[in-house]
Amino acid sequence: MILIVDDDIAIRHSLGLMLKRARYEVEAVASPREALEVVRRQTPQLILMDMNFSLTTSGDDGIELLKKVKVFCPDTPVILITAWGSIDLAVRGMRAGAFDFITKPWNNVVLMQRIETALSLAPGGEPLGSEPIEKPFDRSLIVGRSKALTDILSTIERIAKTNASVLITGESGTGKELIAETIHRNSRRAKNAFVKVNLGGISHTLFESEMFGHKKGAFTDASADRVGRFELADGGTIFLDELGELDLACQVKLLRVLQEQTFEVLGESRPHKVDIRVVCATNADLAKMVAERSFREDLYYRVNLITLHLPPLRERREDIPLLVRHFAALSAKNNNLQKIVIADEAMDYLMRQPFPGNVRELKNLVERAILMSGKSLLTADDFRLANDILPQPMKLEATTAMTLDEAERLRIVEAMERHEGNLTQVAASLGISRQALYRRLEKYGLK
Repeated sequence: MILIVDDDIAIRHSLGLMLKRARYEVEAVASPREALEVVRRQTPQLILMDMNFSLTTSGDDGIELLKKVKVFCPDTPVILITAWGSIDLAVRGMRAGAFDFITKPWNNVVLMQRIETALSLAPGGEPLGSEPIEKPFDRSLIVGRSKALTDILSTIERIAKTNASVLITGESGTGKELIAETIHRNSRRAKNAFVKVNLGGISHTLFESEMFGHKKGAFTDASADRVGRFELADGGTIFLDELGELDLACQVKLLRVLQEQTFEVLGESRPHKVDIRVVCATNADLAKMVAERSFREDLYYRVNLITLHLPPLRERREDIPLLVRHFAALSAKNNNLQKIVIADEAMDYLMRQPFPGNVRELKNLVERAILMSGKSLLTADDFRLANDILPQPMKLEATTAMTLDEAERLRIVEAMERHEGNLTQVAASLGISRQALYRRLEKYGLK
């Protein structure tokens, strides 16, 4: 049973009709008192709840009801209904334990997706009418057998079939994009587009044009129509990388699209509807950014319904041999070389390295050693030589006297010297965005 709590009879009627057509059992009440009477006698599968039940708009009555409901039904997902101008109220509700929020006027398709997602992710829950995906779980993009990695894959296997927004966190080079694509491949949207967007590489002045598209003549340089990334992703998944690099003005524009699944093309006034699944990634600490008011709290709650944290390579060293052999085979195939064998002492050498650049750095080192040596059997000396092409301060071999932060600082100093302070080239060589480089320069006091 789905419980609807709203003092507006028209909303109770429209929501009830929509849910009954979807074959859900529904009970609708008008007040907090009636809602508490229902949850005392039975546990709903899900609760749709308005936040205001009085002439005031403080929402205190809604928050109080939510807290009481969670006492009786701690595992029941609650979706809050609020006006766009009252999103701060929805954020208070999320802090109090709500599963999700939706704004008035809502899109019925989006609301049903949110309801089905909430029911799918609830303990032991499945939405009515849901059908299993008749194909095995595809983990072909992911190499590794560590417990940390297999736990993440188990979570993906459960959530992939839903429309839940996912936030992937982790250091640069840990494989966030591959995790995002694995989610897409195992979803019901797998046959549709997987659109990747590096938000750190988009100027805030071009954000709307890149994401929403524009019509010819919409602005000075608009010489032709352009299809935006959201439209390209319609029916599929959009992957928003480097989310923490987005400025506050663009965060507002992104929130509206994610909330309403509609956008306007620059140069047009009519809204375009899209059906998308959103997966975001960042190496920034968004919770800290929210506390510092550099990231919107409402957007934070919108994108992290499910959070996956990818551990750095140093915390899953048992995966290094598998990754090395995988990259060696891949490099041999791409360069038309015979089979590459890694000597045991070479693998021991690699297992001792700090790899501040994580999997991406390991991949580059393996490829560099193969191409430089020209041999089919790689020794530790071949990998040392591949490291030695970097200036002396940045040899990767670990020492007891060097911390991970010290190793990362030296890598940045070396890159700055090699590229003569060109930050674009430095960031590219390190495999991070310019904004991420700025943060590290500040962290280590470098100019």
